[in-house]
Amino acid sequence: MYMKRRYMLLILLVVFGLLFWAIVRDSAQRIPPLENKQPVIEVPAQQPAQKDDTIIVASPLPEATVTNPIIIKGRARGNWFFEATAPVEVVNWDGLIVGQGYIKVDDGHDWMTTEYVPFTGTISYDKTQLGAYQHGWIILKKANASGEPQFDSALEFKVFFN
Repeated sequence: MYMKRRYMLLILLVVFGLLFWAIVRDSAQRIPPLENKQPVIEVPAQQPAQKDDTIIVASPLPEATVTNPIIIKGRARGNWFFEATAPVEVVNWDGLIVGQGYIKVDDGHDWMTTEYVPFTGTISYDKTQLGAYQHGWIILKKANASGEPQFDSALEFKVFFN
């Protein structure tokens, strides 16, 4: 009888060992082996900021990190400008204006057209006014010499400050 218990215990240990081995082997087959690969992070293609069919900002792109001063380049319909310029504001996360200036139609291009003309602008901002967060918006405003609200238009997009 002592011998039977010993054999039963030995058989149970072997059975549990085989079950444990089968479970570990099965789970190991489901887990892919560790490799020295970098994770694939999908980043959406950055599109230029644009407003309807009137203005396109090629640089900086939306949500880009900008340095001081910000150099803005793009193209806009000539009627976006008055006397070849249009105002730009840089605001912090809370809407406080931290920089102002103008974009200007590039030399050699006539702003008195309905076609696209290239522009460039350099806007400095006050880093001490950025506040708690390091992001804000660039707001390009259509020049509106008449002051009539129906002629107002603007393009704004988010940027991160360096």
